[in-house]
Amino acid sequence: MEQTIEQKLEALYELQSIHSQVDKIRQTRGELPMEVADLEDDVAGLETRIQKIKTELDDFEDAVVMRKNSIKESQALVKKYEGQQNNVKNNREFDALAKEIEIQGLEVMVCEKKIKELGYDITLKTEIYEKALVNIEERKKDLEGKRVELDNLTSETQKEEEHLLADAEKAKENIEERLLIAYNRLRGNFKNGLAVVTIARDSCSGCFNQIPPQRQSDIRQRKKIIVCEHCGRILVDETIAKTNVEELV
Repeated sequence: MEQTIEQKLEALYELQSIHSQVDKIRQTRGELPMEVADLEDDVAGLETRIQKIKTELDDFEDAVVMRKNSIKESQALVKKYEGQQNNVKNNREFDALAKEIEIQGLEVMVCEKKIKELGYDITLKTEIYEKALVNIEERKKDLEGKRVELDNLTSETQKEEEHLLADAEKAKENIEERLLIAYNRLRGNFKNGLAVVTIARDSCSGCFNQIPPQRQSDIRQRKKIIVCEHCGRILVDETIAKTNVEELV
C-alpha cells in the first residue's frame, strides 16, 4: 500500500532523528580523527624524507670510496712511472713519463678536494638525518597517544553507533528512493547534517528564517512535502517531532 504524505514525513523525520544521534556520537570524538589522520600523514612524509636522505648519504659514501680508489690507482701509476724513468733511453721518454706523473698527481689533488667536499656534505646531511629521526619518533609517539585516545573514545560508543546505524538502515526501507536521494543530498549540503527540520518560533529550525503563517498551516496539514524557501530543508511540524521523540524514548 502506498504511503500517505504524513507517513513519508514521519519516516523522513525518524531517519533524521537517528542520524542526528549518530552525528552527536561522532562529534564527541571532536578533532581526534582529523588529528590522527594529520599525524599519519606527517609520519608517512617523514619516512619518505628520511629514506631520501639515507639514499643521498649512501651515494655520498659510495662517491668517497670511488675517489679513494682513484687516488690509490693514481698513486700506483705514479710509482710505476717513477720506476720506468730509471730505465728510459732518452729525454723524450723521461719527459713523457714526467707528464704522466704530473697528470696523476693532479688527479690525486682533484680527488682529495672532492672527498673534502663530500665530507662536508655528509656532515650536513647526517645532521639533517638525525634531526629527522628524532622528529619522526616524536611524531610516532604523538600518533600512538592520539590513536589510543581515539580507540578508547570509539570503543565507548561503538556499540551504540552500530545499533543506531542498523536502525537507520531499517528506517530507510520505509522511504522511497526519490526522497532518500533528496534526503542524502541535503544531509551532505549542511555541516550539521540536518535535512529534515521542524518549525520553531515560526521559523525554520535549520536556517532560522521566518516561515509565513499560511506556509506553516500547509506544513501542519501534512498533505504535501514542503521545503524551506531559504535553505531547501524538508520541513515538518512540531507534532511529528514530538511523537517521534516519544517513540524513540
